[in-house]
Amino acid sequence: MRGRDPETGEFLDESRSAKRREALDVLAMAGKLMDTGHAALALLPMPDELRALVVDSQRIRSNIARKRQTQWLAKQMRREDDAVLDTLRAALEHTKEDARREAAALHRVEHWRLKIVDGGDAGLAEFIALYPMADRQQLRTLARNAKAERLANKPPHSFREIFRVLRELMAEADEGRGDDADAIDDAMEAEANSVDHGIEDIDEIGGLDGLDEYRHDDFGGRRDD
Repeated sequence: MRGRDPETGEFLDESRSAKRREALDVLAMAGKLMDTGHAALALLPMPDELRALVVDSQRIRSNIARKRQTQWLAKQMRREDDAVLDTLRAALEHTKEDARREAAALHRVEHWRLKIVDGGDAGLAEFIALYPMADRQQLRTLARNAKAERLANKPPHSFREIFRVLRELMAEADEGRGDDADAIDDAMEAEANSVDHGIEDIDEIGGLDGLDEYRHDDFGGRRDD
């Protein structure tokens, strides 16, 4: 039986159900860490010893062994102070939201790249209406060259360059809106009517880094490895 504080009458120990919930929460955190890339992992607030354990654990590839290793990692994490785990938990949630926002931004860029390349002047005019600071002639030239690359089955230099130009321009426009999240969300919604891929597709195309390569395959050319 659990003891009570003689002054307050409160239980001194947590109930089994509360401990189980905490253990499952830490296990979920361990699973997220196992799936976190090395660059992102280096930025997470955690003791160096724990970070080293995560890196070692990620080297295990077998599904069965990986599950056991995740459980072992969670056990090691439960030895950390609550403050360490609370800080890490908050950072992981923040990272997840940032990743979703970045994915949404990349889909916006990709939507407009295809619209400008395949839609010609009509697609370009729609983009200029939303981003009047864009260089119309530069985008028209890149779109024309991208089409020529596709027809000649050449490496997609212009196709990738137009993505880079659009990404920088749209990021600058969002930054110009400041920290007004509602304004940025409104801009996303205004452009979302014909976006042909959702955020949930990210995992299927190999993450954010795979988005551009995935779209080039869709474009009909070959990869420029």
